[in-house]
Parts: sequence; structure tokens; C-alpha cells
Amino acid sequence: MANESSLLLVPSNMKADVWNHFGFRKLGNGTVDKSKVVCRICKAEVKYSGNTTNLRNHLTRHHPDVQLMLTSETDTRQQSIETAFKNKMPHNSPRAQNITESIALFICKDLRPYSVVENEGFSNMVEVLEPCYTIPGRKQMSESVIPRLYETLKESVTLSLQSADRVALTCDAWTSLTQDSFVTITSHFIGKQWDNISYVLQTRAMYASHTGANIAELLSEALNEWNLTNKDPVIITDNAANMVRAIEILEVPHIGCFAHILNLASQSALKLPAISRLLGRVRRIVTFFHRSTKASHVLKEKQALLNLPRHKLKTDVITRWNSALDMLERFLEQQPAISATLLSPEVRRSEKDLCTLTEADITVAEDIVKALRPMKSATLVMSDEAHPTLSVIAPLHSQLLEEMRHCSGDSNIVKYVKYAVHHDLNFRYTNLKEMLYVASAIDPHFKTLPFASVEDREDTFMRLITETVSLDQAQDHESDCSGTRGGAPTQEQSSNDGPSPPKTSKGSCALLDLLGAAYAPVSPRVNSTVADRAKEEVAKYREVAPLPLSENPLKWWSMHEGEYPLLSRQAKRYLCVPGTSVPAERIFSTAGDILTAKRNCLLPEHVDQLLFLHKNYKM
Repeated sequence: MANESSLLLVPSNMKADVWNHFGFRKLGNGTVDKSKVVCRICKAEVKYSGNTTNLRNHLTRHHPDVQLMLTSETDTRQQSIETAFKNKMPHNSPRAQNITESIALFICKDLRPYSVVENEGFSNMVEVLEPCYTIPGRKQMSESVIPRLYETLKESVTLSLQSADRVALTCDAWTSLTQDSFVTITSHFIGKQWDNISYVLQTRAMYASHTGANIAELLSEALNEWNLTNKDPVIITDNAANMVRAIEILEVPHIGCFAHILNLASQSALKLPAISRLLGRVRRIVTFFHRSTKASHVLKEKQALLNLPRHKLKTDVITRWNSALDMLERFLEQQPAISATLLSPEVRRSEKDLCTLTEADITVAEDIVKALRPMKSATLVMSDEAHPTLSVIAPLHSQLLEEMRHCSGDSNIVKYVKYAVHHDLNFRYTNLKEMLYVASAIDPHFKTLPFASVEDREDTFMRLITETVSLDQAQDHESDCSGTRGGAPTQEQSSNDGPSPPKTSKGSCALLDLLGAAYAPVSPRVNSTVADRAKEEVAKYREVAPLPLSENPLKWWSMHEGEYPLLSRQAKRYLCVPGTSVPAERIFSTAGDILTAKRNCLLPEHVDQLLFLHKNYKM
């Protein structure tokens, strides 16, 4: 057995806990015997082979209490797999950044409040999906994560806008639940692949008075911020006097929203005394059913009994004229059930004049619906998600004027309705007639211009040729200033840069000398001007059959761009212009889902960022 004093300390590089109970023995010549170790507890020698296996086996067999204590200490120092996976990942790791961005997009696309990141259910879900991830607080999300995402997308949108030949803007003002005033601007252009591209550019709070000068200043700042001053912008707004004045100050082309004009014309008919009284009576009856649960229940029973559709009655909205027509249509559909319900003894009427309509009233309501149905169809067309272009206005305007001419069999109320609408529509767009006709001419749907006179058709296509030549010259001048030249190459460029003519064989030289002058191939006109080419393209374009209304005009132009290189530029300039300001107005409903009663303290810049990301970010 070895003596305790003859044992050496364990070298410092051996850090295993088992070495606390073993050591090497020093030989008589001063060397260390590393083939064996000595147990400090029982002084027994144990063979050492360079690892601690024999040492631990010795403790297990002869000193189990010591081995158990070592095992317990090891377990407390070494983490389990489950514990190791619960270590929080760094916030700047790629995985954490991806998750943070996805949460920010969830807030923007689904219009969730910033505080959702602190909700118990959301936190639990993220904890289950990724235990190692730490959710940022709402302050970090609103002041850092989403603004950074906004700036990145804004750079991308700005770059995309610079590729456009022309950019059209829609603009409208609205008031939030908190009585804050906002102005929203959207942009529209046609991309290189002939796809209609739209962006919501900005939604900015406007605390100043909504005068024409203040709105013009806001629009001017937007044009400069998004680098659109050189994109020949066209602005579409409603027909309010302050909007019209603002565009006049900016001196850019202005298009009055056609949907707004339809609303004004239809409202002029609905304000006729006889129609207004009828709408008031229908409105009171509908309101009664909306407020009375008993009457509403009895109405459902009568609907089932009379085999009528189980539709709810509609009420009108003052800002949407077609809602009045919808109210009348639904009322006429449910008239038998409504009459039976109002005459039922189960229903108590608080108003004495709350009674069913007479046969004469029903006839008048039917005449109103029939007379205004074309206006409703036009409103639905102009409010379509596809953003109808400028080319649709002239055909629709002309068709509605024709529909609103009274016929010999019309009743008096129909005559009054048609006269009111026709009188209002007749003086609209008188100063934009040429622009609207050119827009329709460049649309393969309406290029025959059947609504125009023969003289107007010829004048329109002459104007199209003139604009085409002016556009080509302007682009050439801009290209020359920048050192490049766009469009088709000149004859000089074609002769210098084009392929060399094929070489002739020696045997054909004699024949070429004798008959070359008489039989030389006919070459295209060398001195063909832009005006000549524009006339040729227009003539060829007019000979093609019109495109069916069910087809996409942009798809047609993408297929024929090579045939009409000059006209295709004009198509991009005109077909990108929406006929209404509906795109900007649609932001109101989206903003209503953001500025709720529970989020009435949301800052204007956050509203702008959320709407921008919600509308523009493509998942």
C-alpha cells in the first residue's frame, strides 16, 4: 500500500471530478509512475490507461457512496436536452429576425394592434412554436421593427415607380373615428410586362384647413417625395371645389371621379319631392323592422309562409345613392311579407302613419328602380376592383345620356327622373372631351368610337398621331441629353450597327453589272419620319377588329406591342389612369379597422405605416 505522503498532486490538466479521490505515486528515483494510480480512500492501486473508466469502476465497487455523490453533482452541472432547447436565442440571430418580421407582417396584414405581442394567448402560442424566441414588446414593434420594414418597402416602391412611363394618382380626404383628418394618395401605372401596378403611397394627417392651396401643397410634397414630377402625373379626385382648385394650382391634368359624378346625377333625381317623400316612408318602415325584434321575428315567419327569400331589409346611406335603390329593390321584393307583418295583430306600431304602401306608391317605386338601373350598373362597373381606366368614361357617359332620354311610354315620375339625371350629366366633362376620346381610341375595346360623330373620330385619331409624334420627340430629346437614345434606331444607326450585307459570289458579278439597276430589291423608305410611322400604325390599328369587352386590353397590347411600338407608348400613358378615385376611397374602410375605439391614440405616422404595409406588401 502506498503512503499518503508519497502521493503527488494530480496535474492541472486533469480536471475530472474523480481525480479528487486518486493520485499518482512517486518512485524512489524521483519519477512518477503513471501506469497506476492510488485511491486516497483505501490506498489501493488501480491500473491507469489514460482515461478515468477504471477509476470510476473502482469507486462504484468499493466506494458506492462516493460515486453516487459524484453522479449527483454531474447531473446538476450538465443540462438536459429539454433544458438546453429552452435557452433564449440572440435577438439578432437570423432565425429571431425572421420571426420578428413575420410578427410585424401579421400585425400589418391582419390589422392587429401592437399590443397583440403582449396578449397572453399570442405569447403562449409563440412559446409553444418556438420556446427559444423572445417576443419584442409593443414599443419596440411600433418604434423600431415596423418602421424599419416600412423604410425597406418604401425604397422598393420608389424604385418601381421610376420604371413607369406615366403615373396616375388618386387622392381623397377622410376623417377618422377620433375626428382626425387624413389625406390618402394612391399611384397607378403599367409595368414593363403590361400589368396594372397600384400602390398606396401615403396617408398623412392634415390639421390645416382643407383649402385648395393647402391641398396643393400636400400634393406637391408627395410628388417630390416620391420623385414623380417627371412622370407626367395625372390626378383623379372627386369634384369638390377645393380639390379642383388644388389641381389647378399644381397645373397638372385633372380627372373628376366618374363614380362621384354618377352619384351627384342620381342624387339630383332622388331629391325630387315625390321621390324624396316615398323614400322617407320606406326608410321609416325599414327602421321600424330593424328596431323591433318582435316585428323582425314575425317578418321571418311571413317570409317562410309566402316562400320569399329570407333576406333582411336594407336601409340607405346618405353618401351612397345606390344604397337608396338597393333599399327600394329589397322592399319591393319583400312587400307581401312586410304588408302581412304590419297588418298582423301581434305587431304593435308606435307611429300612426307606419303603414304599407299603396298600389300607386309601389308602382312609383318600381318605376324609379327601372329608371335608375342603368346608373346603378354604371356605378358598379366604375367601382370594380380592377380600377376601370379613363377609356371607359366616354362610352359610359354617352350611353347613359342615351338611356336617360325619355320615351313616349314613360310615366311622369320616370320622365322627371330621366330629365334630372340627363341634365346633370350633360354638362360634365365638356372640357375633357378630347382627352377622353383619345383614351377610348387607344383602348382596343372602344377604338371604333361608335358614340362619336364621324368628324370627332377623325379629329381624335389625328390628335393621337400628334401626341405620339410629340412624345417620341420628347423622349428622344431626353435620351440625347442623357447620352442615350431610346426607341427605334435611326437609319444611320441601322446602317452602321446592323449586320453587313451578304457577300456575292464571283460568278454573279457579271450578271449584277448588267441587270443590277433594273432588278435591285426594293428597300424601305430611308427618310421615313416619326409622323409617317405614326400614321401607318394608326391606320393599321383602325383596321383591326375591336376587342370583345370580356377580354383584357392590357393583354392585347402586350401581344401587339411589337406591331405598334409608337402607339403602345400611348396605351401605357392612357390605360394606367383610373376613371375614379375609388382606390383612395377604399382606404377609408381599411383605416376604420385600424383606428378603432380601442386604438384611438394611434399616432398618424403609425397609421401611415400600417396602411402602407397592409396594401403594398406582397406575402
